[in-house]
Formats: sequence, C-alpha cells, structure tokens
Amino acid sequence: MQYDNTNKGVLFRDAEKAEGTKKPDYTGKLNVNGKDYRLAGWLKESKTGTKFLSLSLSEPKVKETSDEL
Repeated sequence: MQYDNTNKGVLFRDAEKAEGTKKPDYTGKLNVNGKDYRLAGWLKESKTGTKFLSLSLSEPKVKETSDEL
C-alpha cells in the first residue's frame, strides 16, 4: 500500500547553513491538491521579540538535461 502525501509536506533543517547567509534555515516539499512544490523557511524574530518561521512556496526546480548524445 502506497502512502498518500496529498496536502502534506515536510521541512528539514539545514545544519550546514553558514551564519549570515540568506539561505533558508529549512527546506522541503509540500503537496497541494496533488501538485508538488518547494518549501523554504527562515527563522526570524519580530520587533517585539516573538520568534516565528517565515515561509516561501515555489515551483520545484527543473533539472537541466543535456541534448547531446
């Protein structure tokens, strides 16, 4: 039996992220109505000191293929 990932997602922490870079702290995938997306998250802090996770959703990166044989 195959697991149904519809409308579910996962984020993984980037343990190798260098301090001060703009790379996301977390990356993963999210499925919305059967379509896969790339999910990224950044740990941030509001002006009042409340910590939160800022998220960005984008189309998955297309892997380049070579036309050469």
